[in-house]
Parts: sequence; structure tokens; C-alpha cells
Amino acid sequence: MSFSANILIIDDDESIRIGCLQTLTEEGYRVQAVDNGYKGLELTRKESFDVILLDLKMPGISGIDVLKKLREDDPNSIVIMITGYAKIDSAVQTIKLGAYDYLPKPFTAENLISAVKKAVSYRQQILEEACMLLSKAEESTSDSIIGRSNEIKKVVMLINKVASTDSTVLVTGETGVGKELVARTIHRLSKRREKPFVVVDCGVLVESLFESELFGHTRGSFTGATETTQGKFELANGGTIFLDEIANISINMQSRLLRVIQEQEISKIGSMEKLKVDVRIISATNKNLQNAIRNGTFREDLFYRFNVFPIHVPPLRQRRDDILPLAHYFLKGFNTRKKKAVTKFSGDAMQFFENYDWPGNVRELKNAVECAMVNCEGNMIGLNDLSFNDEAIRQHTGIREDGSLAELEKNEITKTLRQFDGHKSKAADYLGINRKTLREKIRKYGLDL
Repeated sequence: MSFSANILIIDDDESIRIGCLQTLTEEGYRVQAVDNGYKGLELTRKESFDVILLDLKMPGISGIDVLKKLREDDPNSIVIMITGYAKIDSAVQTIKLGAYDYLPKPFTAENLISAVKKAVSYRQQILEEACMLLSKAEESTSDSIIGRSNEIKKVVMLINKVASTDSTVLVTGETGVGKELVARTIHRLSKRREKPFVVVDCGVLVESLFESELFGHTRGSFTGATETTQGKFELANGGTIFLDEIANISINMQSRLLRVIQEQEISKIGSMEKLKVDVRIISATNKNLQNAIRNGTFREDLFYRFNVFPIHVPPLRQRRDDILPLAHYFLKGFNTRKKKAVTKFSGDAMQFFENYDWPGNVRELKNAVECAMVNCEGNMIGLNDLSFNDEAIRQHTGIREDGSLAELEKNEITKTLRQFDGHKSKAADYLGINRKTLREKIRKYGLDL
């Protein structure tokens, strides 16, 4: 299937859970199952599910109460109610409460598959519409969230969902995945868009300057304080403050920051005056804050203040469908800025891009495309233009262990010259290099065709 959906089953009947789990897993879905509503709600707060199968009648907390809570947490959740025939009226009522559909017991595997397929299709439609809305909102901007993978569509859907609110957002993900871009997009789509978006890189600020940077200081409050300054919170008043790499904030500063978040007011260093501030906080980290809490380096109460609405941005290796669209997007942008005319990537270069794991994620990909454009002499980026060593190229393009880039280039030139019956201008154009460069390479490799 083109959309590998994540399914959750919440049902206290073990036979129903096992049957649904087996049937849907065989259909290619990722499936989890729990035996009560409390466990189901706990799981939905930790990860995103495309479709939830929910039993109407369960001990402890009823299916209707679980449905209401799910709709509060995520108005776009797709819930299919499971009910006995005697409870059809109740199931119909759940549709009014926001359930997508209901599945009466007993049901066959075919009934189950059909209901889930319809729900998954509807979920995919929602994700695609969210992407379209975001694209329209970003048409006039230079930075956009680019991608076609299901993973990035889910990120976009969450952005659209939270942007219009004032909720505090925590963006997580590895270095280079685009956490700041997510934060900027939320601000750009929010009612605060006309007010400042202020960035604080918590990873580079030394503790002695941190408080002054965030809250400002008065003249004479410490050695070197020659004038009164505004801190980042005051500068962001009415807008959004983005606290990047929050795991690097010291414990001492965490308690001060917690008070500011709770009271929505700041005091400059050297002043007793309280200043009210109206800021939306978006924070980001590439660290596991739960581990930091266990290690005693991050306050649990501050984590809960930050983690009101979490958005996780997956690494590029987990969304390979986004690699080539991003590479072409960067190529187009660099062409405009550098006034070049590099229009494409060779097949081998694209194969390398798709197979490489990109430990530096989108940032590394962007740098690789820029470097390749500088190296490129023609209109097509090839393997030789990439700033990776031969071993990495061999590993990610299937070149033989005893092969080399020079060997690959020689073979490609030979094949192209034969293809065009030795016509050097046509071969050079096809290879994306000028005729002079082609002549030099023919001489270098001793080709006589």
C-alpha cells in the first residue's frame, strides 16, 4: 500500500484484539493493541495514530469518554467505534461526537479491512489537504517545508493544527532536520505573524550572560553594563520566542525561566520592576529530555511547561521520499542566488542522494548541493562533483569495491561517445560539461574512439 498507516486497537476483549491485530498486520499496517481506555489515551499522547479502533463498552472508562478525550487532544483523530448490534443507537450517537464510523460485532475480516481502508484513505486526504494549505500560506516566503513523505505530511498537519492557538510547542529531532523552520512556520501561520519572531540559541550562551540575554539589564547593574538593554523576552513581546537547544540550559537558569513562564513577567538584572510580557514560547532540542530528567540535568516541571504540544521531525533517513524534492529545491535556489544554470543531477548522483543516510540531515543535504554546484562545470551535477570520498560513493551507489570514481567517469564518457557516434558536442551536452572539458578528459583517459 502507498500509505503505511499506524493503527491502534482499544478493546478489552482479547479475541477481538488478537483478531484485529493479525488481520491488519497481514494487510501491511503497523498495529498496536491495548486492553483499556486509560492505556489507549496514554499511548496516543506519546505517538500519532492514523486510525483508532475503539470499543464502545469497556470497564473503567467507557468508549464514549475515551472518544471525547481523543477529540479534545486531536480534533482530526480518525476513530472507528466497535459495538454490538444491540448498541447500534449508541454507536450512531458517537458519530455526532466525532467518530468517523462504527463497526458492529460480530464482523468478518473483510468488514474490518474495508472499514479501515476507508478510514485510512480519509486520513491521507486530511494530510494532503494540510500540505496544500501550508503550501498556499508559504507561496510568498523564501523558506518552505518541502517533502512528499507521509512523515513530513504528519508534521505539516500538526503545524496547521497548533498554529492558530497560543499553545506552547516543543519541537524535537536530530541536528539539521529543520526544527527552526517548523517554529518559523508556526509563527508565520499564527495570529502573532505581524509581531517579532525572536531566536535564542541556548547552546552557545554562557551562563553568566544567559540571564541578561533573556531578560535584559539596567545601566550599572554589573561591570561593563554601560547602558540599559532589552532582553529577548521583551523584544519578543506580542510575538514568538524560539528557545533552541533547551537541554543546554543550566539548572539554575531553568528555575528562573520556569517562573517567567508561570508568571508571564520578567525583571531586568539590577531592577526590581516587574514587566508583563505576552510571548508564545516554542522550544526545540535534539536531546532526549526524559533521560535528562532522570539524570537530574533538566527539571521535570519545566519539561511539562515546554511539552504542551510536541512535534517530532523525523531524520531524512526515515523519510527518503523527501530527499530528491529537497535536493531539487536547493538546486533551484542556488541557481538563482549564484546566477548559474545547473539544471539537473545525474542518475548516479540521485542514486547516491537517495541511498546515503545523511547524518547531518537537511542541513547536510543543502551543503552538499551547494558544494556540488561550485564544483560543477556544466549543467548537470555528477558523482565527481560531490564532496564525498570514493568509499562513501561506492557504498551508496553499488560501484564495485575495486572500482573508482575515475574509472566510473571514464566508462561513462566512453559509453556516451559511442551513444552519439563520437560527436563531442552532443556528448558534452549530455554529460553536462563543456566541449573543452570533454576534450581534456578524453586526453586524460587516453580514449580514442
